[in-house]
Amino acid sequence: MTMESTLPAQTKPHGDPVLSMRGISKSFGAVQALSGVELDIYAGEVVAIVGDNGAGKSTLVKILAGVHPPDAGTITYQDEVVTIPSPAASRTLGIATVFQDLALCDNLDVVSNLFLGREIGNFALDESEMEERSWNLLRQLSAKIPSVRLAVASLSGGQRQTVAIARSLIGEPAVVILDEPTAALGVAQTAEVLNLIERLRERGLGVVLISHNMADVQAVADRVVVLRLGRNNGEFLVSDVSYEEIIAAITGATDNVVTRRAAAVGLEREEEGTK
Repeated sequence: MTMESTLPAQTKPHGDPVLSMRGISKSFGAVQALSGVELDIYAGEVVAIVGDNGAGKSTLVKILAGVHPPDAGTITYQDEVVTIPSPAASRTLGIATVFQDLALCDNLDVVSNLFLGREIGNFALDESEMEERSWNLLRQLSAKIPSVRLAVASLSGGQRQTVAIARSLIGEPAVVILDEPTAALGVAQTAEVLNLIERLRERGLGVVLISHNMADVQAVADRVVVLRLGRNNGEFLVSDVSYEEIIAAITGATDNVVTRRAAAVGLEREEEGTK
């Protein structure tokens, strides 16, 4: 059974979380990367995970992606407790992760990148079917790519991110994790990627956005979860929190509204856990 969200009742997303993490901990030798981390992901919602370098964001993503197993805690997916032993298991479960390096093949065209490892056809590849499906998928995302037969090496940073996101949707996931999707992009390319994130939310997917860019977070996220030193240090609705409050939670500023909210969240979760 999943625990209730810590958001106020009038602002909770509708329904149960599609994915929940409870008490997730992970160590690498003497380094405690995560300690008792909790996270809820709802369908049709963008939740941003923010924090300074070393806060545990990458470790959390890799646990969901099946790269690292947690040392403790539970992951619940669609009301069932699950384990994610490998990246293949994560994808099969319905979690798609787009890492910052994108893992695209520059010498191949858009179609080949989208269907790499998932080619259509038995004895011969069905190029026309794959091309048609590629166009359909890109149109659903309102993607700005002039031809699906262009080599990925010739695309802009925003277009490359588009291809990586579109590829993640081939398996029809319920949750999409985007790791720093606008890093190193210009203003126009960033706007293009943020528009894609909006399209993912409109499709009813649960979107996890890992980002250092607070402007991007405030532009597209519904909720912000702050990690600090491997622990939860605040969970806020974007509509209710200021830029300064988010930064205070990230840096660990004391005796302010953010730390009081974070303490209240922790207390409520403890009380729910004893019921």
